[in-house]
Amino acid sequence: MRVLLAGLFALWAGAAGAMSCEGRNLIEALPKDRQDRLDAAVAETPYHSGILWRATKGRAWITLVGTYHFPDPRHQHMLERLAKPLDEAAALYVEAGPREEARLTRALTEDPSLMVNEDGPTLPERLTRAEWETLSEAMAERGLPAAVTAKLRPWYVAMMIGVSPCVLQGAAQTGEIQGLDHLLMDKAEEMELPIRALEPWDTVFTLFSGMTAEEEENMIRSALPAAIYADDYAVTLTDAYFAGDIWAIWEFGRFDAYENSGLDKAEVDEQFTFAQTRLMDRRNQSWIERLTGGAEAAAQEGKGVVAGFGALHLPGERGVLRLLENRGWRIERLDG
Repeated sequence: MRVLLAGLFALWAGAAGAMSCEGRNLIEALPKDRQDRLDAAVAETPYHSGILWRATKGRAWITLVGTYHFPDPRHQHMLERLAKPLDEAAALYVEAGPREEARLTRALTEDPSLMVNEDGPTLPERLTRAEWETLSEAMAERGLPAAVTAKLRPWYVAMMIGVSPCVLQGAAQTGEIQGLDHLLMDKAEEMELPIRALEPWDTVFTLFSGMTAEEEENMIRSALPAAIYADDYAVTLTDAYFAGDIWAIWEFGRFDAYENSGLDKAEVDEQFTFAQTRLMDRRNQSWIERLTGGAEAAAQEGKGVVAGFGALHLPGERGVLRLLENRGWRIERLDG
């Protein structure tokens, strides 16, 4: 979902010329005491590391891969590892399949108000001058002038400022962002393997409905640190992903917001709890029935299913792996 929005953003903004993402690993640059606190926070989380898993219950099985939504040549290794599970699968499950993505693209193209707020106060009227200057500069680096940014909906801005400008520039050149999700879908289509969506095409609009003005503004504030050094963030998160340090990605964002967002610790924790509940926990719960039902139906044919979705959906007490475990599924890590 985020990757599709990023691709549309890149084409809309007209960012030109691809460039490689170069930066420093911000986790490795942390002082030792902060690294220790980060490690301790991560260690408390179930299934905090690993991107390739297998869940089994009786004859039913699910191969689960946590995906990274942006391009990287290292995805090819994972595709090779998934060749056998895909060959033995009855279906591939993803957050949004080709039909859902096409429907979302059409809706955003036909109705700009889904991303643009034509009524009410603009973002410079809602943020402090310093916050607006930081935000407008970050969006300008991503190809959008301040006059356009001012009217964008807060949820969309918060999602996009976390995407590195170099990623968007690459998307503008190619017209697409081929992360692991899309590589899996391409492979499934090549194999004529059915692709099943885990959620409706319009999920993104329900995730942020009902937010207060203060919650919307704080969502932008908590995302601003990543915008200031987005290329460093891109390198940091990519390194963590391919090392399998999945929950370190989330906790690093929290620790960084403590230091750099301008919000106090309680406000940051509130924002991260809010985001985790809406972006991950509720969605995870809604996926379980579809995953288990699909796997059980496939088992009747002597097959299983493969599921690929954002890696942050795997860990935690309300992560997909724990939810499956609580339903009696045996969980086995395949990349450890």
